[in-house]
Amino acid sequence: MADLLVLWDVDGTLLSAAGLGTRLYEIVFSELFGRELPAVAPKAGRTDRAIITDTLALAGIPEPRTQVDRFLAALASQVAAVDGTMNARVRPLAGSSAAIAVLARASTPHLQIRQSVLTGNMRPLAVLKLGAAGLGDHLDLDAGAYGDAHEVRAELVPLARLAASRRYGAGFAASSTILIGDTPLDVEAALASGARAVGVATGSYSTAELAAAGAHAVLPDLTDPASVLAAVIADQG
Repeated sequence: MADLLVLWDVDGTLLSAAGLGTRLYEIVFSELFGRELPAVAPKAGRTDRAIITDTLALAGIPEPRTQVDRFLAALASQVAAVDGTMNARVRPLAGSSAAIAVLARASTPHLQIRQSVLTGNMRPLAVLKLGAAGLGDHLDLDAGAYGDAHEVRAELVPLARLAASRRYGAGFAASSTILIGDTPLDVEAALASGARAVGVATGSYSTAELAAAGAHAVLPDLTDPASVLAAVIADQG
């Protein structure tokens, strides 16, 4: 059995940030363009790079793609300045800490389960949220991929596999990579890259919708660690 790479989605899967990202977008937009942000583009399952592009387009900013890197840099600065009041918006979802821990305990000398994230958040924002939720243990954030690297979520999967391979000195096959997330776009990213998709109905989508998207396994939530482990290691031999 090959070692496994488990890539967790962050928002809606491991934690709720209660609009923290949207508030930071509003601050950055006002800072850069001197007016109030009228609306934020749909976010569920999408990357910061894609969300920012569409948000700027909705706000009437000319050539929005040329402004994305500038926006990301300002967003990173705002994340660094976030205080405890804004951190208080973040909370772990039920079972998330125990689910991560059970996968960590399942590692043996013969099977290592490496855990990281594949998230639409840019890395500084993901680090902030995971730290505020108390979910940093057992997640190797150097072995994941983040939403500032590419607009398309599926394109993050090979980036995460490459990062994990460099981190651990061993390759991770597509069939040994498992994505866990709460949206059809999480499922789509896994299927497009040959990875296993585990859907978790902790966000805006039901178990039926995640199954219809093609998830190999679907869980109602993360409150049963044994079910999480079974979903991850199924079909691994």
